[in-house]
Amino acid sequence: MTTPSNSTVAVAETGDSAPQTVNADVVVKGRNVEVPDHFRIYVSEKLARLERFDPTIFLFDVELQHERNRRQMKSCQRVEITARGKGPVVRAEAKADSFYAAFESVTAKLESRLRRTKDRRKVSYGDKTPVSVAEATAELAQDDSLAISPDLGLDGYEQEPQGPGRIVRTKEHTAEPMTVDDALYEMELVGHDFYLFHDKETDKPSVVYRRHAFDYGLLRLG
Repeated sequence: MTTPSNSTVAVAETGDSAPQTVNADVVVKGRNVEVPDHFRIYVSEKLARLERFDPTIFLFDVELQHERNRRQMKSCQRVEITARGKGPVVRAEAKADSFYAAFESVTAKLESRLRRTKDRRKVSYGDKTPVSVAEATAELAQDDSLAISPDLGLDGYEQEPQGPGRIVRTKEHTAEPMTVDDALYEMELVGHDFYLFHDKETDKPSVVYRRHAFDYGLLRLG
């Protein structure tokens, strides 16, 4: 049974601490579990602390799932959080023997990822002055030892024939084993529609990709 809730919750004041409110919308839904009101308040209080990493976040999508298999009692409660803002979607999930323990773990993951996203944003959009083509090629133009002909590129090598259907770029990356959850995070972080990775659980090359709406797909080599 799924019980979605879209709300902005103010946490009741306890003692001398001031109430915390979350500015973004919070959607809490459960699979095979009913979500009590006190847990929704707990969720909103925790998420309010994460907004400082990205004030543009307008939605926290929280999903709780209960695994009925008794063999998985130590990880039967699963919590997944997806934060949506103007930047890349940030997602994390965790499992534990209780929803409170799982939520503590998943918020720690989400905070770490939001912090990394914020730091990368500073690097990407810091104080940088673009270099014009004229400036970049000024030294080449001044070098008399380099003869540039119509059939040669700026580096003196013969230009490749132009036309569609060619491989124009090749990249090689170190393949550190990671989980599917980490691969989804990296895909959203770089803003691509797919992400190739080495699956830690299966030890196989795998690809996560974006489907319609907010769903994802997973491909594995047999």
